[in-house]
Formats: sequence, structure tokens, C-alpha cells
Amino acid sequence: MAGSLRQIALAGAAAVVTGGVAYAVWRSYCPPKVSQGPEEQPPPLLIAEGRAGCTRPPESQDIPPGKQILVLGLDGAGKTSVLHSIATNQVKRSTAPTEGFNAVCVSTEKTKMEFLEIGGSESLRDYWKMYLPRILLLIYVVDSADHGRFPVAKKLLHQLVQSNSTLPVMILANKQDLEGAYCITDIHDALALSEIGDERKMFLIGTHVAEDGLEISSSLKDAQELIAQLVSETL
Repeated sequence: MAGSLRQIALAGAAAVVTGGVAYAVWRSYCPPKVSQGPEEQPPPLLIAEGRAGCTRPPESQDIPPGKQILVLGLDGAGKTSVLHSIATNQVKRSTAPTEGFNAVCVSTEKTKMEFLEIGGSESLRDYWKMYLPRILLLIYVVDSADHGRFPVAKKLLHQLVQSNSTLPVMILANKQDLEGAYCITDIHDALALSEIGDERKMFLIGTHVAEDGLEISSSLKDAQELIAQLVSETL
């Protein structure tokens, strides 16, 4: 844990430890700030396989137990665009919500990771808990500008983590570039993150997806690097 926090501090984050829970409050506040100077590039992440928009969940044998990274959040939060940016280092904005499952296999120099994104519509939320026993990390994406649905996002997040007090959770406060987006501290309060146990590693990162054709945002690079680090520490 100490090593993780040192990495966060070097990346320019303000890390606060409260009751044993680590909250990484990133530099993407409102408005987003421009990074100072050149940044060290994280190891490249390459897609080995992808099944975007599957109507049914991948077969259980496709995903080794304990090696899956689950990407969840309400419909329209930007899960598909965030996952594509993290996995490929390329920007591809998605306009239509995922109507099913999006499975992506990502390889690095050190490990191979299986990401599974499940759509956030009401009809698909029943699948969310089915995959929790298999995962090593939960990535929960919220739309920072969608104020009206924060109570729903909060309720679902708390339901997901209540059965596992040690599951690492990375919350991506997405769409920080939109007018009216909640600041990181407001999102922390809106999701009542201080109530989610004190034994788990928890990270709250402000993100946004750049325009198509541009390099991915520095905040997503930070998330990308942190995911790789958490996976290497867990496996």
C-alpha cells in the first residue's frame, strides 16, 4: 500500500488516508488543469482480444478466476470509451451505451488481464454481482455531470462492495471536462465513500476522454498505470 501511495504522490495526486482507506484525489478538478512538463509514459497496453457489445456474458472458462477486472457504472457514464483508451492508448468516443458485455484481453510486459465491461441499463445490472467473486479489481465509472443520478450510482456501488470488505475499488469520476461537472471532493461526498469500509484499497480519480484522434488524457494515463500496478501487486 505504501508503494502505491508513493507512486500516486509522484503522479501529482493528493493522497489522504482516513480510517485505513486510501483515497487518491487526482488533479482533474474543475476546471481540469493542464499538466506541467513532460510525463513519463506508462508501459503500453495492447488489446489481444475484444468482444464489444456481446449480448450474453462470456463463458466462465474464458476468464480465469481471480484475474478479472470488472468495469461497471450506469449507462452513459462513458465506460466503453474509458476502457478503450486505457487498453489501447487511443481515443475512441462511444455515443451508444453498451447493450450487453464488452470483454477485452490486455497484455503488458508483466501480465495479462481480462477486462469485462457490463452495460449499465437496468436490465443488465442483475448480472453485476454474478461476477464479483471472480475479480481482483472493480472499476466503477460515474458521469461527473449527471447530478440527478448520483443517488442511484451511490446505491448500486454500496450494494456491490458490501459483501467484500477487501475488494480494491477504483472509481473514475468521468467527464470532468463537461460544464457543471462535480469536483472530486463533491463526488467523494455524493457517493458517500467514507462509508465503504476501512480495509480496502480505494482510489477516486477524475478523468475525461479526449477528442478522437488525440492522445489519451493524462488522468487516464494515471489510471492506466495504477491499474497495472494494482494487478501486479495482487497476482
